[in-house]
Amino acid sequence: MAANRNLKQVRIENSSPAVPLGMVGGGGGGNLKGLRGLEAESEAAAAMALVPSKEGGGDEEREVGFTIDIKSFLKPGEKSYTQRCRLFVGNLPTDITEEDFKRLFERYGEPSEVFINRDRGFGFIRLESRTLAEIAKAELDGTILKSRPLRIRFATHGAALTVKNLSPVVSNELLEQAFSQFGPVERAVVVVDDRGRATGKGFVEFAAKPPARKALERCSDGAFLLTTTPRPVVVEPMEQFDDEDGLPEKLMQKTQQYHKEREQPPRFAQPGTFEFEYASRWKALDEMEKQQREQVDRNIREAKEKLEAEMEAARHEHQLMLMRQDLMRRQEELRRLEELRNQELQKRKQIQLRHEEEHRRREEEMLRQREQEELRRQQEGGFKPNFMDNMRLAQHLLVTKALLQ
Repeated sequence: MAANRNLKQVRIENSSPAVPLGMVGGGGGGNLKGLRGLEAESEAAAAMALVPSKEGGGDEEREVGFTIDIKSFLKPGEKSYTQRCRLFVGNLPTDITEEDFKRLFERYGEPSEVFINRDRGFGFIRLESRTLAEIAKAELDGTILKSRPLRIRFATHGAALTVKNLSPVVSNELLEQAFSQFGPVERAVVVVDDRGRATGKGFVEFAAKPPARKALERCSDGAFLLTTTPRPVVVEPMEQFDDEDGLPEKLMQKTQQYHKEREQPPRFAQPGTFEFEYASRWKALDEMEKQQREQVDRNIREAKEKLEAEMEAARHEHQLMLMRQDLMRRQEELRRLEELRNQELQKRKQIQLRHEEEHRRREEEMLRQREQEELRRQQEGGFKPNFMDNMRLAQHLLVTKALLQ
C-alpha cells in the first residue's frame, strides 16, 4: 500500500492479508462488493472514486487493487479534520511507538493529530473525515495487537453545546452564523423529527473549548436572540452518549452483582408471584412518573403559549407606542421648523426696515445738503427771496418729506 500525502489517496492491494476499508475485489475485474460502515451517499461517492490500479506493462498488466481519493469520503459541505473525526484508542501496549500507532491507521489517510499515553495505554488520532473514522473504527476495533485487543471509540467532543428554545425558522446555516461570533464552528445542526419539522433543539460543535465556554457564559448571562422574536436561546453543555456501540457483553465487568442478576434469564413475571407483585408496583411507579411528566409538559406548554400571546400583544402595543413617539417627534420637528421659518421672516423684515431707514436718512441728508447749498448760493449772489419764493421752497420741502415717509 502506498499513501500520497498531497493527493490524500490510498492504494489498496488485493494481496493484503487484511482487506482495508471493508472492500473485497473479486475475480479478475476487481469488482466492489461492499463498503462496510459507509452511508449510502458516501458509499456511492467512494464507488465513483474507485480506479483500478495495474502493475507491469503491455500484456503482463494485472489488477492489484484500487486507488481511492480520500476527499471523496467528505460529504458536501463537511469540514475536514474536525473533532467528529477523532478516535479514542484504548488497551494499547505500553511499549507502542508513535510510528507504530500511526502505521495502524495509515491506510485511512494522513492524520492531523496523534497522541499516546503509554503509561495508561490509550491514545487519540484524528482522521480527515467522519466516514474514514467510522471505517477505521469498524475495522480495527477488537484487533489484537501484541496479545491485547484494541478498544476503539469516537472521542468525546469537549466543545459541543446543546441549543434549546430555537424558533422554527432557524436553519443549520443561521445557527452556525449566529454562534460563529464566539469562534470557529465545525458543525451546527437543527434537530428535526421524522417528518423534517424542527423540534426547537439543536447543537453546535466548536473547533476548540475556549469559544464553547465563551458562548456558554455569554448566553447564560445575557439574552441571545437569533430572530426578530425576543425569545432567547438556552445553551447548555452537550450530554455525550454512545448510541452506536452501546455496551457489548465483552466489555461487561463480571462482578458479584453481575453474576447474581444473571442467574435468571429474561422472562415475563407470572401473576400471583412475588416477582409479579413488585413488578406491578414498579410499573405503577413508572406510570405515575410518566403522568406527572406529561402534566409538567402540559403546564410548560400552556405557560409558553400564554407568554407568546402576551408577547404578541405587547409587541403590538410597543409598535403603537413607537408610532406615537415617531408622530410626536415629527410634530415637534414641524413646530421647530415653523419657528425657524418665523424667525427667518422676522429677521428679513428687520433687515428690510433697517434698509428703508438707512435710505430715508440718506435722502434727508441729501435734502439738507441741497438746502444748504441753495442758501449758500443765494447769500453769495446777494439774492433776497420774497414771500412767494419762501412759500415755494417750504412747499417743496413738505412734498419731499412726504415722499420719504
